[in-house]
Amino acid sequence: MKPKSLFSRLTLLIGAVAALATAQAETVKVGVLHSLSGTMAISETSLRDVLLFTFDEINAKGGVLGKKIEPVVVDGASNWPLFAEKAKQLLEQDKVAVTFGCWTSVSRKSVLPVFESNKGLLFYPVQYEGEEMSPNIFYTAEAVGQQATPAVDYLLEKGYKKFYLLGSDYVYPQTTNLVLLEYLLSKGVPLENIGGGFKKDESGKIISAGKYTPFGHTDYQQIVAEIKQYAAGGDTCVVSTLNGDTNVPFFKEYAAAGLTAETCPVVSFSISEDEFRGLPAKQLVGQLGCWTYFQSIKSDANEKFITDFEAWLAKSDVPGIVKEGRVTCSPMVLSYVGVYLWKAAVEKAGSFEVDKVIAELEKGISFDGPGGTVTSQKNHHVTKNVFIGETKANGQFKILKSYDNVFGEPFLKGTFKAK
Repeated sequence: MKPKSLFSRLTLLIGAVAALATAQAETVKVGVLHSLSGTMAISETSLRDVLLFTFDEINAKGGVLGKKIEPVVVDGASNWPLFAEKAKQLLEQDKVAVTFGCWTSVSRKSVLPVFESNKGLLFYPVQYEGEEMSPNIFYTAEAVGQQATPAVDYLLEKGYKKFYLLGSDYVYPQTTNLVLLEYLLSKGVPLENIGGGFKKDESGKIISAGKYTPFGHTDYQQIVAEIKQYAAGGDTCVVSTLNGDTNVPFFKEYAAAGLTAETCPVVSFSISEDEFRGLPAKQLVGQLGCWTYFQSIKSDANEKFITDFEAWLAKSDVPGIVKEGRVTCSPMVLSYVGVYLWKAAVEKAGSFEVDKVIAELEKGISFDGPGGTVTSQKNHHVTKNVFIGETKANGQFKILKSYDNVFGEPFLKGTFKAK
């Protein structure tokens, strides 16, 4: 009995190992690197959700090159050095073929050297300051010329003459506002009509423009009082690059101070439909946003995307996932689009090898997404449509203006000359 029993066990073990090897051969590991805890979880958890939805959608249709996507989800926990550690884990231990992740620019800059040294591939989906073009990152994100400058163009068209710059204290707001300073000056806006303050170096050159608060900041009483005083003469707006849950106390203080979209509108570059779920939306009717997607877009592709995502949520068994009151937004769609651009590039290359996939993306691949057609560019950015929207009482946006097929240009700093 004992030899037979031992033989049976060996047979079972060999079978299990073979089954595991077969399963691994039939899947491709894909990384998801977002903050699922900490100050940025308010925004990033939804990106994890839409990525898992996209993987399931693709897997239901046969996967990529016949392999099912196997997601490896890690939590950056709003801790920028931890992002680098998690990226290293995904690349060196989990051996992922691609990673979709990061929200803040500081998290992206934290992982950039990890992806470059390991020859990995990251798709980055959230509006950012530009001034970067890594060979190992594709930026489906809005560059400054696909969000900040079109928003300023719209405000200038509407007759606004004074611009108060406000942001979170890190690289995206700081760099974006320096570009906007140059852009506003090039449009004939005098320096005294650009609020928030300036810092100069020893030569007198402006090296910082705008008012900044740390992540998670909660006390906006003094800043809002300053904005109210600055706006007293009329024709004033706030350009906000506040990021994460700090938007909640800012807008509550703004509303409490009696400021409104009529007296001093705020155009925000980090508040989408998703963030409005945690804000007093009824008090913020008329505030502005500029993104490359709004849930309110009327198209068959968008309607299908929303319906399918809601159906996926209803049956999802992801631990702790929020199912009620969900919306879609631009960073979610740019995450979704990124997965499909990667899939198309893999299939054109006939390989998951990063160099071959990047080569195909650089040639230009188009995908008809919920916000319209997006096309990958040689400079690792994406051509896409841009929309200006006005907040409604239900937290959605009424589309006021659109700009079609806007090229993604990362290097704008220093290109605008003052009038």
